[in-house]
Amino acid sequence: MPVSVVRFNLVEPDATPASLGARYRAALEMAAYADEHGITTVQTEEHHGVANNWLPSPFAFAGAVFGATTRVAVTVSAVIGPLHDPLRLAEEIAVLDLLSGGRLVTVAGIGYRPEEYAIFDVDWKRRGKLQDEVLETLLKAWTGEPFEYRGRTVRITPRPQTEPHPLLLVGGSSKAAARRAARLGLPFFPSAHLPQLEAYYKERLVEYGTEGWTMMPGAETPLLHIAEDPDRTWAEYGRHFLHEARTYASWQSGDIRSAVKSAATTVDELRAEGVYRILTPEQCVQLGLDNLVLHPLAGGMPVDEGWRSLRLFAERVLPALAD
Repeated sequence: MPVSVVRFNLVEPDATPASLGARYRAALEMAAYADEHGITTVQTEEHHGVANNWLPSPFAFAGAVFGATTRVAVTVSAVIGPLHDPLRLAEEIAVLDLLSGGRLVTVAGIGYRPEEYAIFDVDWKRRGKLQDEVLETLLKAWTGEPFEYRGRTVRITPRPQTEPHPLLLVGGSSKAAARRAARLGLPFFPSAHLPQLEAYYKERLVEYGTEGWTMMPGAETPLLHIAEDPDRTWAEYGRHFLHEARTYASWQSGDIRSAVKSAATTVDELRAEGVYRILTPEQCVQLGLDNLVLHPLAGGMPVDEGWRSLRLFAERVLPALAD
């Protein structure tokens, strides 16, 4: 069985508080449904100050998902480490690890939007050093023992449940990110299919005498929507996928490598490109991918259409894959 992921970033352009609240609650109901139907993972993420209401608080959302589920993992991919107080972040993750029984997976990145750093008055030029401090602090804090932090001795409680610590991966598409992961003996999560960067990470593991592993997106990592009639669905709802694709494209400079990177400017171009795919259940089964990422509420997708996609995935794709 492939790994099955349901992704939520809760984007809704021009939302009202009432409509956005309804979207959040629908996402929790979808997460509970996914849990009941054996979907592996709920994935969420962090961005700040975005006009289309992109989720800024992934750990708050993760906690709500854990309260509504019993088995599904939640992957925060990614938390923008330098924007967080390291001690508070250690506490938040520890509490969620305890609450969920070890179901939280955190991918720590440094982001690629200087404007997010400006919102929180964090120095963009120091993001690498700040990320080092965040990761080193988390690993020390989760021991439950006193340690030196910014010239004073501190101790963080409670200790998390997971040993030796909650699952923490270093995300990114740069050699600096790979070196950081290897130096700390943390697994590496490249942001796209980057075999050369994976090889570089493994070389650095040997250099530092540490152990680690890579969780890398496949060469094909499309974001999926399931529909009985893909042509009709592209015509009616393709603008939502295009909105998200264009938002991502506006953030990503030439040196940013991402599994979700599109050059499309029209719905037709987006469909031909294949980053986002609307498939029938039968077409989805035939993909043969190791990871299936469903994105039911992409770009402000109407909740009813998101439910149709999720139900088709859970009730017709997953059972067929299990046979």
